[in-house]
Amino acid sequence: MSTARDDAIRESVIETSARESLGKLHALGIETLRETGRIAWADRFFYAIVGIHALAAVILLVASGQRASLAFSAYAVVWPLVFLIQFPFIYLLLGVLQVVHRFDRRRGLAFRKLLSTRRISHFAAGLGLLLALMVFQGAFTSFKNVFPLWAGGFPFDTTFAGIDSAIHYGQDPWRILHRFDSGILTAIVDWNYDHGWFVLCYVALFAVAVVPEAARIRTRYMLTYVATWIIVGNVLAGLFPAAGPAFYGHVTGDSDRFAPLLASLSENGGTTTVSMAFQDYLWSLYSNGQPGFGSGISAFPSMHVALITMNALFAWEWKRRLGLVAFAYVGFVALSSVYLGWHYAIDGYAAIVITVVVYAAIRRWATGKTSAPDAAPVSAAAASTSPRLTTS
Repeated sequence: MSTARDDAIRESVIETSARESLGKLHALGIETLRETGRIAWADRFFYAIVGIHALAAVILLVASGQRASLAFSAYAVVWPLVFLIQFPFIYLLLGVLQVVHRFDRRRGLAFRKLLSTRRISHFAAGLGLLLALMVFQGAFTSFKNVFPLWAGGFPFDTTFAGIDSAIHYGQDPWRILHRFDSGILTAIVDWNYDHGWFVLCYVALFAVAVVPEAARIRTRYMLTYVATWIIVGNVLAGLFPAAGPAFYGHVTGDSDRFAPLLASLSENGGTTTVSMAFQDYLWSLYSNGQPGFGSGISAFPSMHVALITMNALFAWEWKRRLGLVAFAYVGFVALSSVYLGWHYAIDGYAAIVITVVVYAAIRRWATGKTSAPDAAPVSAAAASTSPRLTTS
């Protein structure tokens, strides 16, 4: 009888323990959902801008008979693959490797911190932001596709090329840069402009969206991101349609002015550069009236320069030395855009000035708010789970 009684007691204890564990998991799940909701609510201005921008793209393009230029579907595969699968996998893998490498003891505690309510909530809310950005980029590209159709071409190339020559001692800036031509230089500049830049900018975007340590600047960064794309890449690009040096011959009929630039790139690269291949891709889409991933031709102002300028400004906030390196990189990207025939120098100059203004305006707005919009507060319940687990 005593054995049966002991077994019954053990089963009761196990059942009670299981119920308690399930109860804790349920409470943790509820708290995680609440924290995710609070963080998402702090991003409401971002979602509002994205929604208005996307709705405006659909209404204006459909109303003007340019429904075929809508490009939302062009991002439906690549964007989720990168931001919802590849980057999250790498992020989780790096977290696990860090715990295994740095903690010989108390790894359980370190893993609990890795899977804390605060970290999971920021990660989930960040994926929501990144998913919204897929819609945003589709709207951005849709506008970019239609601007030359609305303007009847690219009427500002001769103007910007003339300004470039006038402010650079009577010669096109690319001629100054190509005095230092070499196959190695072309390969480095080309790789950085078409690969390195993307890695730096979009890894930064992902990190700010999902990492709780970036909560202080999160909403402000995202607002600056979308505002820069809209103002620099849509509004001004729509007001001043220009194709850029690589397409100058196509849009103006003057094939001689930048022909030496394109020939120089081809000769020094040894083979067709990535930039030249992508330029051919863009012109093919434009000529055939087709939307696509990254489609749309627009030189003024430079989004490459604008986006890296925005990141340099936030890097300067974080660490001054890192900011100095970041601003040096801005200069390199601006020069590269001219070297590779994507932009007139004035495109980069304008992008830097406008991005600084946008960044400063949004920072002033955020600073002036009584409750900072950059971070949702961590609830007392989440904090009480374990101060050591929720404090980064």
